[in-house]
Amino acid sequence: MNRFARLATRLLAAPQGLVWLEPAGEAAGAVPESWPTGTEPGPAVPACCRRVAEHGRPLFLSHAGEGDAAFAFAGVPLVGGSGELLGVLAVTDRDGRRWSEDNGRDLSDLAAVCSAQMRMRTRSVTVRHAREAAEDAAHAAAGEATRVHELLDRSELLLRASEDLADTSGLEDVRQRVGDLVSGDLKPARIELVLVRQGMLHPVLSPVDGGFTVPAGPVSDAVPLHAHWPVARAVRENRMVVVDAQAEGDRAAAFSPATPAFGDLALGTAACLPLRGTHGTLGALVLGWDARYGIGVDERAVLTTLAGYTAQAVERALHLDERVTVARQLQRAMLTELPEVPGLELSALYRPAAQDDMVGGDWYDAYPLPVAPGTDAAGALALTVGDITGHDMRAASLMGQVRSMLRQADHDHPGDGPDQALGALEQACRRLRLPASGTALHAHLTPAGAGHWRLRWSNAGHPAPLLATAEGTVESLTEHDVLLHHALEPGPRTCAVRSLAPGSTLLLYTDGLVEEPGGDIEDNVGRLARRLATAPRDVALDVLLRSLLDAVAPRDARDDAVLFAVRICAP
Repeated sequence: MNRFARLATRLLAAPQGLVWLEPAGEAAGAVPESWPTGTEPGPAVPACCRRVAEHGRPLFLSHAGEGDAAFAFAGVPLVGGSGELLGVLAVTDRDGRRWSEDNGRDLSDLAAVCSAQMRMRTRSVTVRHAREAAEDAAHAAAGEATRVHELLDRSELLLRASEDLADTSGLEDVRQRVGDLVSGDLKPARIELVLVRQGMLHPVLSPVDGGFTVPAGPVSDAVPLHAHWPVARAVRENRMVVVDAQAEGDRAAAFSPATPAFGDLALGTAACLPLRGTHGTLGALVLGWDARYGIGVDERAVLTTLAGYTAQAVERALHLDERVTVARQLQRAMLTELPEVPGLELSALYRPAAQDDMVGGDWYDAYPLPVAPGTDAAGALALTVGDITGHDMRAASLMGQVRSMLRQADHDHPGDGPDQALGALEQACRRLRLPASGTALHAHLTPAGAGHWRLRWSNAGHPAPLLATAEGTVESLTEHDVLLHHALEPGPRTCAVRSLAPGSTLLLYTDGLVEEPGGDIEDNVGRLARRLATAPRDVALDVLLRSLLDAVAPRDARDDAVLFAVRICAP
């Protein structure tokens, strides 16, 4: 439990955290676990924990004062599967700090995981007792050696399940690990995982390499919760439903399929196990055996416990999937629809990190520039690629703010260069205390007559863009300044200028394209330049970007990547 106390101190930046068990737990031999290890909570902390326990809701206190009078406490109840109180997860601070809404949400999220771990610990004790009982039975009755061996296998199965399903990261991971677990011990011929969504049971396709095969039949069809199928009854009634053939010789006729996916299969037995979550039944795990399979009291206990571990893993995966989906949608919503500009071909490609729980601050942008008073420089275009430091929703939200502020800087200062827009962005971030840091390349592209375009750019620590000419040469535009960082004093930035002839292609990208652990960035940039130089001049830009990504980007990407290309069309 002191792991959760330690995580709580890091998450809320508090000096001390603890997991306080209710008095019944202490009487059973448990003690409060604190972080740092060995520290003792102050005299006011147990009283605050009792208040949380008595009222069953979070408590956030902050008392400012001199010396020992200052005290801050934040505590959230730990709740069991039936709503019973298990204890309190809390952090304390000797300074009279104020707790934010984010502090409350973070501590509540961590408390939910801690509660699940405590419930899992209780179940592990039950499993351990069952294993010890099985071992005693083996010594007492040698004639029951086969049965004892089966009980030991089941106990080991549950111990493995408690470990393997405790750190799953998504529904596909849960599905794969459940398949691996049951294929070696319970040996079902078929397995199906169904989840409740909007009043329907939706199957999750099972893997084919876990010792069993994907069920035949309409696996993609959803089942209404009020349907007659045994799997629907198991979810509605929140109990195990076993479907068993009545006679070995007439198995196909006597068997009632547990799910539509089992409809064309001649199975002997099927078990529909409800997946009980914190706030209701999540769905069901369905196992089917070719022959009749005896499910006695011991087997029911094993299947019920396995379903409990699966439900915890599914609930955690659904929560993570929801967070990742929201973050991905937020990030993609802020990626720009490229404008249509006469004389230019534009294309962009965004590739997220391979790890689903990572979102980043990479972005690209393109928009028309306002016409400065007293000029006729119509048709000018702003181009940007950037990378805000971080791989979480905070980085994605900061990216959205920085992108919008940079656009505003261009529109507030018509006629100024990209270097001045970046400087205005830095000044605004400093005044607003926006903790944005990272790299960016900002450019202005202006028609220069006869099909030529004038490129002005300012580079804030970003990877150098590549310029490919119509003749097949590639040049790296290496001019750059320091990166963006909220702790650096804003200073003047430089602006470089280049004329782009018809047939030229400008490639902007972020470091996720060329950076990989153990690799050399310069080598990857060189490989990118060679691929760009040898690419056909008439290939569509979107095809070119995809081929560059496939050829250069690391396979197991740990960072987002953006590729943004602009081609100067022939007049």
